Amino acid sequence: MNNSLSPLTYKDAGVDIDAGDQLVENIKPFAKRTLRPEVLGGIGGFGALVEVSKKFKSPVMVSGTDGVGTKLKLAFHLNKHDTVGQDLVAMSVNDILVQGAEPIFFLDYFACGKLDVAVATDVVKGIAYGCELAGCALIGGETAEMPSMYPEGEYDLAGFAVGLMEKDAVITGRNIVPGDVVLGLASSGPHSNGYSLIRKIIDRSGVDLHAANNKQLALDLLAPTRIYVKPMLKLLETHPGMVKGMAHITGGGLTENIPRVLPEGVTAAVDAQSWTRPAVFTWLQEQGKVDDAEMARTFNCGIGMVLVVAPEHAAITAEFLANAGESVFTIGKIRARAAGEKQTIVA
Repeated sequence: MNNSLSPLTYKDAGVDIDAGDQLVENIKPFAKRTLRPEVLGGIGGFGALVEVSKKFKSPVMVSGTDGVGTKLKLAFHLNKHDTVGQDLVAMSVNDILVQGAEPIFFLDYFACGKLDVAVATDVVKGIAYGCELAGCALIGGETAEMPSMYPEGEYDLAGFAVGLMEKDAVITGRNIVPGDVVLGLASSGPHSNGYSLIRKIIDRSGVDLHAANNKQLALDLLAPTRIYVKPMLKLLETHPGMVKGMAHITGGGLTENIPRVLPEGVTAAVDAQSWTRPAVFTWLQEQGKVDDAEMARTFNCGIGMVLVVAPEHAAITAEFLANAGESVFTIGKIRARAAGEKQTIVA
């Protein structure tokens, strides 16, 4: 043992406990704004206590977890960290929404090599804002500072949502039949999917996203994922049983996600000309020379959430959601599935 060496601390090893404590203090007021009556404790404990609301007679828990993917690389490149938190929340709460669940609480996991308190605060502010949009409580999370695990200036995110719903109100899609109508709710852009391809397209195009004349493109590419929770829950509460199936259009695009809610014997025929496609998708397709089929199986192409309803309910559903602030399009119909046919055709 060499007694001449100075004693080591955790900070010498690259972990700053004081910075972590400061982050917790910074985010407390933002988390506080998201609290619901069911939450029995605040941020900082070993675990968060949440009671089941008395409004549920036969409650079923629905859980979801996801990340933001390589969209984070774009956030690092543009040094803009205040929107990816909303992406994180959206990916999980929209997923549990499609079965009819009301998101109750959310937890996040933030991992980095060296904690930058200002950057992490921006990220968690975005998470708290996403929770406000979804009406769920940000009840805790984990900040992991792991020297040498991540490149300098980079971090990773994961999120976890838990929701509740009545057992007899679970949306399964099993009652979808030929003749039903497919409605689409507009996305805010690519959301959080397809960014490995997006970044390759950016590299190939040679575009400088820091240039003033490309500011709108940069904003469009980094636009946070739309959260559909509040208007959809209001629709489900006001018109119970009207929505037969819902699909959150994430990785796999339209062609891979819509089949997840369809019974075996039907196909969704989607008309790609039936909605207004945001300009950012045209730019991506042109710069990457991406064919139509690849676009539809990689990106949401402007439709972030899909609903299937009976034809007699299509107009009232579209009107209700439009009044709630959503852009709604009739994008297709359900028909009987032919032998060997895919379950979603976008043409």
